Amino acid sequence: MTSIIFILTVLIHVHGCRGQYTVTQTPAVLSATPAQTVTLNCKISSAVYNNNYLHWYHQVSGEPLKLLIKLANQPQSDTPSRFTGSGSGSDFTLTISGVEAEDAGDYYCQSYHSGGVFTQ
Repeated sequence: MTSIIFILTVLIHVHGCRGQYTVTQTPAVLSATPAQTVTLNCKISSAVYNNNYLHWYHQVSGEPLKLLIKLANQPQSDTPSRFTGSGSGSDFTLTISGVEAEDAGDYYCQSYHSGGVFTQ
């Protein structure tokens, strides 16, 4: 049985000084088997701008970040349909239905808050 390892790296990077936000991604490390459904969570200490300014990225080692989902639930045109985003306010979820080996890597959520403050 092949396992797929997901590493959810939490990197908090705040631009601006109008407030401080905490981002919590869970689980921190996840192992999955092909065809399994995987759920990744992102919780921010305060609601994001317009309740939906949350983006999901995927990164394979040595490669640039790839935007998967923008504005909480809008997939990019090249994002496979097995990736879906949901949530609003301060709680968001990325679901991968029928995970594939190529889905292994790091996943990041990035939020935008009023006043020009970003977290990643």
